[in-house]
Amino acid sequence: MTERDQTRQAAADPEDDRNGTETENEGEEFEDDGIIDHTTFDQLLEMDDEEDHEFSKSLVWNYFEQAEKTFDDMNEAMKKLDFPDLSRLGHFLKGSSAALGLTKVKESCEKLQHYGNRKDATGVSTITDSEAEELIRALLIQMRAEYDEAESYLRDFYEETIPQDPQESQEV
Repeated sequence: MTERDQTRQAAADPEDDRNGTETENEGEEFEDDGIIDHTTFDQLLEMDDEEDHEFSKSLVWNYFEQAEKTFDDMNEAMKKLDFPDLSRLGHFLKGSSAALGLTKVKESCEKLQHYGNRKDATGVSTITDSEAEELIRALLIQMRAEYDEAESYLRDFYEETIPQDPQESQEV
């Protein structure tokens, strides 16, 4: 069991102090604030080789690429007020987010799916195009923040940093 796994296990079982011994990372807890469903994510980690997390990491990195493209597509669909496409994109990202256990992103994607179909957040009551537009505009901002939070959490877990945009580092 890796130190990170031991830390997570210790956080889950405060009664277990491993006979008073501490690892270097013991105090480091991955506070997720509901970002991730650990049951789902742990199932993904179980598919990894014991010595590394290369398999799960590759799936997560593919998700990052897919999510970035999907956010770009959502922004384009929003410019055109293409509600069916927004619904489709929400459905698409919901599935991959759920597969990794990214709870907040998945729930927001489900709302987007409903709003794109001109339904309320529960998918039951009909809403107008203008209501859908207003809800989607706010939701896209929220979704992006939730995604950024999940990306940061996962990069911390895999001990990777978020790559800087080359344009951000250029001086004016």
